[in-house]
Amino acid sequence: VRAQGDTYQVVADVSQFEPPDIVVTTSNCYVAIQAEKVAEDGTVCDTFTHKCQLPEDTDPMSVSCTLTEAGTLVITARR
Repeated sequence: VRAQGDTYQVVADVSQFEPPDIVVTTSNCYVAIQAEKVAEDGTVCDTFTHKCQLPEDTDPMSVSCTLTEAGTLVITARR
């Protein structure tokens, strides 16, 4: 978690996954990123999981995320 001005940022490289394969959830000041790539035969061939705690002064209603064209997931939250 990086502080930038009045926001916090969490950055993750998820370029090997398609946007529908990526799920971001928040709960109790935690952000969880889960991604799963499923092969045509239905088997899971790649996974990504990351969970981090946001600082206590984070506004939980301000959490948002953006996926760049390069496959970088940027999660931001206001203080």
